[in-house]
Order: sequence, then structure tokens, then C-alpha cells
Amino acid sequence: MSSTSPAGLWRITLPIGVIGALLGVAGSWIPSFWGDEAASVMSASRSWPSLWGMLQHVDGVHGAYYAFLHVWIGVFGAGEFAVRLPSAIAAGFLAAGTALLAGRFGGPRAAVTAGLIACLIPRTVLMAAEGRSYAIGSAIAVWLTVLLVLLRERPGHRWAWAGYALGVAASIYVFLYLALLVAVHGLFVLLLARRRLLPWAAAAAAGVALAAPVIVLAAIQRDQIGFLSARDYLTPLNVLALQWFDPVTAWPCLALLVVGVVCAVRDRRIHPAESRLAALCLIWVALPTGAILLASVTIAPMYTVRYLSFCTPAAAILVALGVLAIARAARRLLGVRTSTATGVLLAVLLASFVPNAIVQRMPFAKDDSDGREAAAYLQTHARAGSAVVFDDRPKNSEQPRLFAATYPHAFRGLRDPALLVSFRERTGLWDRTRPNAALGVADLGPDVWALERGASPSASPDVRHLESLGYRVVETHRVHVTTILHLTLDS
Repeated sequence: MSSTSPAGLWRITLPIGVIGALLGVAGSWIPSFWGDEAASVMSASRSWPSLWGMLQHVDGVHGAYYAFLHVWIGVFGAGEFAVRLPSAIAAGFLAAGTALLAGRFGGPRAAVTAGLIACLIPRTVLMAAEGRSYAIGSAIAVWLTVLLVLLRERPGHRWAWAGYALGVAASIYVFLYLALLVAVHGLFVLLLARRRLLPWAAAAAAGVALAAPVIVLAAIQRDQIGFLSARDYLTPLNVLALQWFDPVTAWPCLALLVVGVVCAVRDRRIHPAESRLAALCLIWVALPTGAILLASVTIAPMYTVRYLSFCTPAAAILVALGVLAIARAARRLLGVRTSTATGVLLAVLLASFVPNAIVQRMPFAKDDSDGREAAAYLQTHARAGSAVVFDDRPKNSEQPRLFAATYPHAFRGLRDPALLVSFRERTGLWDRTRPNAALGVADLGPDVWALERGASPSASPDVRHLESLGYRVVETHRVHVTTILHLTLDS
């Protein structure tokens, strides 16, 4: 165990947490909301009775996050900056917890290296600017692991174990797959802290029992992830690289990860604490990944890279151990000071993460979504009383109709003739509408704006239908993946 004092580690941890939060906030307001974030905003903007009714039918596993976001946007609003701010703050806690965990085993150099990598590792950059629960769940995961490590080092009062039980329950309510972290902790305790096995088992069981309602609800609503069967997410590239990294830095980071693990095993007598840290983090990345892959092959598809976001702190630490191992080798072979070699390697690695961070903060970074830009154009050009026709061909999470829910100010005064029942009045997630082909001139009026997704909107069924009713296109504006057409009725 590192001899670094707790006060010394906190002096490292706190600034890294601030850096992580600031990096998460930076540019977070630039990309438009995408489909998953639209689901968050729409769910959180419901009344409490409406939200409760929805959660009993769909998205029950996200209920805790939606309830939190309902309160949050009631105070801070539902713009991109406000909705994503909790995730940015959570990214700071994630980085701070990663630094503290690494420092408990490896000292200040490990704390700084792992903490800074956790700030800029691609998965953190993505989570930090997204209105979903992944960053919050990942932060809970690392701090719950820190608590377990502290309880491993000292007997711990029963109230500390009670806190661990509550943390387990909270983590599962925030994101169901965090139940796999309990298995990670169990294996770690079994291998390296067997004297704490009974109190850990009791606390873990209590935490899982407290989370039983959301676990049962997830089982009832298991068909909700049925869409994964139609997606080709289970690929070597996703599993080995894109869970935590980006396509450019994935292979160097994986090489560092392997070096870190191999050197930790080789030098376990010289650096026993780092060896234990490597074991914990290797279990943390391997066990959940393996479990989800096995279940996806034998039971039903349940894998996507986002679902393993809570393993990001472990991945960052393993990469950091690789950096430290190479720095020590540079000292032995080249006579370079370890601190100098570590600083150079870390600077190069962090610099390699920057291009991805910039791309993730571009306007169309979120699944090519261009909702804010499309809504702004419509707000500027459409006059009150005009009808809006939304392309209903894409899946619900990609339909332009979501723009009206996420940027409602831009659609005030405009009519939505296809709308039958608003999502706020349904137990389902989305609006209930009638087909655009069923709309007539009486529904539409003389002035129509069509929001179509794709490169050839003039060939879309909506445009053909409108033209058959006597409308003609007088204006076309391409945003990114959305094209806005203005049509008027021929006199």
C-alpha cells in the first residue's frame, strides 16, 4: 500500500475532479440533442403522475434518472447546457474517484496519471456531455469501489457497510447493469480481502434486495432492449476498442493496458499494491464485459458499448499503469527520470485524446442530430398558424418530430395536424400520430412546412402526397441530415 497520506491524496484528487468537471462542461452545449437525450427530456418534462404512469410500461430502469432530471430542469431549464450539466459534474467526480483509487495503491504519480487519463479518455468525454445516466452511474461505481477499498483496509463500522449497501442499491437504480459491479467487488474480496467476505456479502445482499423493485421491473420490461437483436453492436472493434476509446487511440491505449497488466503481474513482489490495483481493475473490465457477451450469445442480445461505461475508471487506471511501467523501463534502460518519462508519455497520450474531444463537441456530434439548427430555421422563417409535417419514416428516436419536444419554443404558434395524443398524455414514450398520408388540405391549410430526414426529400412520400393535394415546394433548406421544405397551396 502506498504510504501517501490521505491529506496528500485529497490535494491531488480535488484539482483533478475540478479539471474533469470543467472539461466535461466545455462545449457541452454545442451539439444538438439526439434521440436518447430527447427521451430523457421528454420523460423528465412530464408531470409526476404522467411520469409514474409511463415508467410502469416503459423505461422503468431509467426512472431514478428521469425523476432527478424532472426536478433539475424544473429549476435550471431544459436547454442542452442545463440538461448535460449533471453529467459534466459527474465526470469530475469520476476523475476524482479514479485518482483517489489509483493513489491509494500506487501513490501520487499513479493518482495524477490515472486521474488525468480519466478526464480525457474518450468514453468520459462522451458521457460528460450527454443527458443520460451513464456518467452519474460511472461516478457512483468508482466511489463505491473506493469505499470498498477503505473497508478492506480497516474493519469499518457497521454504518460504513450500511453506506456501501445503500450505494449498491443506488447504483442499480441509476443504471441496472451496475449490478455487475457487485460481482466485480465480490470476486475482488474473495481473492484479495477474504477476511471481509462476510460483511461484504451481507451489505451487497442488502443493497441488491433494496434494488429488487427496479430489477423486477427490468425483467418485466425486458423486451425494451429487443432492438439490439437488429443491431450489429457485438463486434471485436466495439468490444476491444470502442467501449472506452476512439478508433485512433484505441490500439495504443490497449497496448498500454496490456503492458500495465503484464508488468503488474511480473513486478508483484516489487510493487504489490499496484499488482492488487491491476487485479481489481482487470476484474472490473473483464467480468462485466464477459458476462454481457455471454448473455448476449446464450440468452438475448443485450450488448452495446454504452452499457459498459461504468468500467471507464478501471480502463483509465490500467492504461495509467502501462504509462508508469514504460516510464520505469525508460529509467532503467535510458537513465531518464521516472517523473520526466511519465510526464512526457502522459502529455503525448492526453494530446492524442484532444482531437476526439473536439469532434465530440461539434454541432452534429450526437448521432448526426441537427435538431437545434432545424428548429432555429423554422422559428425564423415559419409564420404562426402554419402546419408542420414531420417525416414519420425513421424510427421514433430519429424522427424530426422530436425537435418539437426538445426545442418547443421554436414551434409555438405552429400546428401539428398529424398529432393525435401528446406523449405527456400517454403511457408510451412518444407521441401517437396518424400517418401523414391521411392528412388532407382541410387539416393542413394553405401553408405547410415539411421536415424530412435524408438527402432526397423531394422523393419522400410526404412531399409526393402534398404535391398530389396541390401543394408546391417554394423553398428548400438543407441543415445536416434534415431538410426543411416550405410548400404552399396552388391557388
